Amino acid sequence: MSYCFSRFRTLRRPTREVMVGAVGVGGSHPIRVQSMTTSDTQDITATLQQSIALAEVGCEIVRITAPNVAAARCLKEIRTRFTAAGFGSVPLVADIHFLPAAAMEAVEHVEKIRINPGNYADRKKFAVREYSDAAYAEELQRLHDAFSPLVIRCRELGRALRIGTNHGSLSDRIMNRYGDTPLGMVESALEFLRIAEAHDYRQIILSMKSSNPKVMIQAYRLLVDRMAREGMHYPLHLGVTEAGDGEDGRIKGAIGIGSLLMDGLGDTIRVSLTEDSVYEIPVARALADKAMSRWHQVPEPTLTPSETDAVDPYQFTKRETAAWTIVPGLAVGPEEPPRVMVRCESPAQLPDAARSLGSPQLKDTPAEGLLVPIGTPTDLAILCEIAAKTPLPVSLLALELAPEIRPDLLRPLLALTRARLMLVRRFSSDEGPTLRAFTTLVRDTGHLLACDGTGDDAAGWQDTVRQLGDEALLFTCSGAQAPGSRVGRSHAIGQYRQLAEILRRIGCRAPIWIRNTPATAAQPGKDFLSRLLEASILTGSLLCDGLGDLVSVETEPDVVRATRLAYNILQGAGARISKTEFVACPSCGRTLFDLQTTTQRIREKTGHLKGVKLAIMGCIVNGPGEMADADFGYVGGAPGRINLYVGKNCVQYNIPQADADARLIALIKEHGKWTDPEPAAS
Repeated sequence: MSYCFSRFRTLRRPTREVMVGAVGVGGSHPIRVQSMTTSDTQDITATLQQSIALAEVGCEIVRITAPNVAAARCLKEIRTRFTAAGFGSVPLVADIHFLPAAAMEAVEHVEKIRINPGNYADRKKFAVREYSDAAYAEELQRLHDAFSPLVIRCRELGRALRIGTNHGSLSDRIMNRYGDTPLGMVESALEFLRIAEAHDYRQIILSMKSSNPKVMIQAYRLLVDRMAREGMHYPLHLGVTEAGDGEDGRIKGAIGIGSLLMDGLGDTIRVSLTEDSVYEIPVARALADKAMSRWHQVPEPTLTPSETDAVDPYQFTKRETAAWTIVPGLAVGPEEPPRVMVRCESPAQLPDAARSLGSPQLKDTPAEGLLVPIGTPTDLAILCEIAAKTPLPVSLLALELAPEIRPDLLRPLLALTRARLMLVRRFSSDEGPTLRAFTTLVRDTGHLLACDGTGDDAAGWQDTVRQLGDEALLFTCSGAQAPGSRVGRSHAIGQYRQLAEILRRIGCRAPIWIRNTPATAAQPGKDFLSRLLEASILTGSLLCDGLGDLVSVETEPDVVRATRLAYNILQGAGARISKTEFVACPSCGRTLFDLQTTTQRIREKTGHLKGVKLAIMGCIVNGPGEMADADFGYVGGAPGRINLYVGKNCVQYNIPQADADARLIALIKEHGKWTDPEPAAS
C-alpha cells in the first residue's frame, strides 16, 4: 500500500469528515487554515484580542495553550467573549501537553482538544532502558487508563480531538523501542488512536510535526500508509514546527506542507513562524489555495494507488548519479551538493548580470552557472560578441535554445570557444532524432546538453537515450507541455519524478536539473511570497526525495535575489548549508521569553557561523527533542532564566537572561565552532 494514489498527479486522499464545532475538516471540505495565540492564557483579555485578530485575517480554527488547570478554566470565559464578539462559528482548540486534568477541564469549554502523545501522562527522563513485552504492555495499559476519560468525554460532548505527535517530544518508551525516527512518531500516535477506537470514538485528526522537513514528510507518509493498512482514514493537520522566522521559516513550511499537499495529503495546515501569529495566515492561505487549484478526487470505483516509482518515500536516499566534472572546479555526483544556476533575461543583459553576480553579497553563495536564452540567430551573435568582452563570475554558461536554433548554426561557435558551454533545449516526445543530433554535436565539441521535456516527452525518446548513454547529458523539466500531452493534471513535482523513473529504468545516471519557471507553478504569482512558495514546494519536495543535482529559480528577475533564494531553499531542505541554521519555535502561552526579539538578537550575533545549527526554544515542551540534531540550544527554563544545551544535553542551568547571549557565545567558542565575523565593508 502506498501513501498516496499518485506521485505524478494530485489526487486528494479520501478521509472521514471530522466536525470541529461548525467547521468541517476532511471529507469534501476545503483545506482549513489555523494558528495559535501567543499570550498567557490566564490573561483573558489579551488572549481574546489575539483570537479575534486571527479570526479577522482568515484563521478558521484558533488554538490556545492550556498548560495547567487554571489556564484551562479560563477557556470558558474566552469562549463566551469570543462568541459575543461575533465569532461563535470559529472553533477554539485547547493545546494540552502533560496534564490530563487540564484536558478534562478544557474539554468542557472548547470544540477541540489537541494532545501530544509523547507528553500526555508522561514525563520524559531521557532514560535508557530495555522494555520487555510485558513491561511495554503495562505502559500501554497505563496510557489506556489515563487517556480513556478524555476520549469518553469528547464522545459525550461531541468534541473533536487531535493526536499531535512532535518529533521533539517522543516518550522514553517510544524512544527506547523505535528510536528518534518517523516510525517512532507514527507508533506514538497509533497507540493513542487505538485507544480512541476501542471506545468507538472517531472524531480525530492527526499530525506528525518536526522542525526537519525530511523527517516531517516521511512521518506523514508512513502514518498514512500504516493507517490505510488498518482501514483508518482520518484527516491530517500539517505543519513544520520550529520553522523559524522570515524567509527561512516560510521556505521550511512550504517544503514540508507543500510537498504533502501536492501528493493529496492534508486537511488543515498551520505555518509555524517565530512572528506574530497573524502573519502565519496569508502564508497558509496561499499554500492551501495552490494545492486546491491542483486537487481533484480519486477516480471511482478504484481506490488503489497507481503510478508508483522507485523512490523510497519513507527513508531519504539520494538518487544515484554519475560523478563527473562539469567544468574544472564544478562537479556533480553522489558526494556533491546541488549546484546553483541563475538566468538572465536576454544576451544583452549579460554584462549587468555578470556585475551583479560578482557582488560581495554572494561571496558565500555564488551562482555557479548562468543561463542565457537564445531565441534567434541574432541573439546568438549578440551573445558571442558580449561574451568575448565580459568576464563571467560563473563556472558554466548555459544557452537556452529556441527550436529555430539548429545544430549547424551552433557548430562553429562550439568548435572555437575555449569555455565549456551547456546547451539547453526542449525535445518533444517525437524528437528522438533531433536529440541524437544535438548529443553528437556536444560530444564532438566537448560541451554539454541539457534535455528539457515532460515525463511524457522522456517516455518518447527513452530508447534514444538508452542507445546514446549518459555521457555529457543532463535532464530537466521546465514545465512546457506538448499539445495532446497525457500529463493532464500532473504537477511539476510529478513530472520530475516521472522523468527520474524513466531514467532509472533505462539505466541512465545523468544529473537532473530542477528548474523553477512560470510554467512549473500551480498558480503563477506576481508577488514575491507566491514565487517563494512555488520555488520552495518544487525544489524542496524533490530534494527531500533525493532528486536534483542542479537548481535554478528563474521566476526572480533579479539575479542576486534568485541566487540567494536558491541557496535558502537548499538550506531549508538540508541539501546544502551556506549559513547558520536556526531552529526557533513560534510563540505560545508557554513561552518564557520574547521569542521574536531574542531570535533576531541571537541571529545578529551568530548569523555568520556557517554550518552551525542553533535552537531557540521558549520552553522545554519540545525543546530538547527538537534540538536532537542542533549543535547548541537556548531554552527558556523559568521566567527570565535560560538553560543552554549542547545537543540534547543541558550543560548550563538557570542563567539570567541578561547573561545568556554571552554565555551562549562562550559555549560555542568552547566547542571550537566560533569564528569572528568579517569586518563590514567601508
